[in-house]
Amino acid sequence: MPSIQVLEEKQQVVVTLTEKLKNASSGVLVDYKGISVDDDTTLRKEFREAGVDYTVVKNTLLRFAANNAGLEGLGEFLEGTTALALSSDDAIAPAKIAAKFSDKLKTVFNIKAGFMDGEILDADKVIAVGKLPSKEQLIGQLLSVLTADLRGMAVALNAIAEKETA
Repeated sequence: MPSIQVLEEKQQVVVTLTEKLKNASSGVLVDYKGISVDDDTTLRKEFREAGVDYTVVKNTLLRFAANNAGLEGLGEFLEGTTALALSSDDAIAPAKIAAKFSDKLKTVFNIKAGFMDGEILDADKVIAVGKLPSKEQLIGQLLSVLTADLRGMAVALNAIAEKETA
C-alpha cells in the first residue's frame, strides 16, 4: 500500500499534467524505447528550441490527466514507454519534430498518437500534420500568390510603356 505522501505527490503530478494538457494547443505521444543518448539529447534540444515541453510520463498518471482534460481517447495509446511533447504556441511543432525523428529512427522512436485542439489524432494523422509547412512558409506562399498578379500586371504595363516610347 503506497504511503499518503506518495499518493499526494502522484495527485500533484496529475494536477500539473492536467493543466499542461488543457493549456496545450497540441501534443504528441511517442514510444522512445531504445533511443540512444545522443539521439535523445538532439531530440530534446530541438523540442526545447521550438518551445515544446517534452517529458517522459507514467501511463497511469497521464491517463488520469487526459481524462481530466477531456482527452479520454488518449487512454488507448498509453502502453509501453511513453513520452509527451506539448506546445501551447505552435500547434505544428511537436508533430513536425516527432515525425522527423520517427522517420530517422524508425525502429526505436515511434509516434503513438497525438491531439490538436481537443481532437485525438492517430499516428498517421500526426505524421501528416508534421509534414505541413510551417506558419512562416505558409505566409510566404500566400504572399507569393497574392503578389503574382501584381507582378504580371507590372510587367505588362512596363511592356506597353516601352512599346509606346519606341
